[in-house]
Amino acid sequence: MIFVDRIDAARKLADALAAYRGARPLVLAIPRGAVPMGAALAEALEGELDVVLVHKLSSRWSPEYAIGAIDESGWSFVSDPSDADEAWLNEEKARRLAGLRQRRAQYSPERPPIDPHGRVVIVVDDGLATGATMIAALHAVRAQGPQKLVCAVPVGAPDSLKKVEPYADEVVCLYAPWDFRAVGQFYSQFWQVEDEEVIDCLRAHRRRAAAHAAGGGVPPPQ
Repeated sequence: MIFVDRIDAARKLADALAAYRGARPLVLAIPRGAVPMGAALAEALEGELDVVLVHKLSSRWSPEYAIGAIDESGWSFVSDPSDADEAWLNEEKARRLAGLRQRRAQYSPERPPIDPHGRVVIVVDDGLATGATMIAALHAVRAQGPQKLVCAVPVGAPDSLKKVEPYADEVVCLYAPWDFRAVGQFYSQFWQVEDEEVIDCLRAHRRRAAAHAAGGGVPPPQ
């Protein structure tokens, strides 16, 4: 299965998640790549959009290789502790945590994050490679008391999906190929998403939600 782009993947995910339409789900996208996808998914499911901020912890030997992930609270998940010593991990965690706090100020300057407590929450990413980032995201959201926590990805490595399952109430994955090597392998177009696009997506969604409320719709819960 090859997706045209992230929007095509979001539309296919929306079909798989159609049972949640009408429940005003909170769609939390993992920046940056999943935010345009999350925006399309939230619109299709008549839900709300926000971001859940986590960052991979990189190997000291290969910056692209994730040995774990960290969330905004400082909680971290280390999937491969043998790849880095304690001093390196502490430095990497401090760097990534500072970056997450800067990103939150950039993405949500006008209001706090939407509270997931008591909500149906769908955490979405554009693919699942090691699973470390998704595990950190699900852990962060679970700590805030959602009614139901769903992990949604278009494609994922089979072994990583198994690692993620204990952290979610439901895992929805459209394609889990045995020969998974990288997320971009399953997209015809897999452009780099920049911070400006993330900010634009969030602002556009908030404007639509405000216009809906002003037009007599039910204001989105906060």
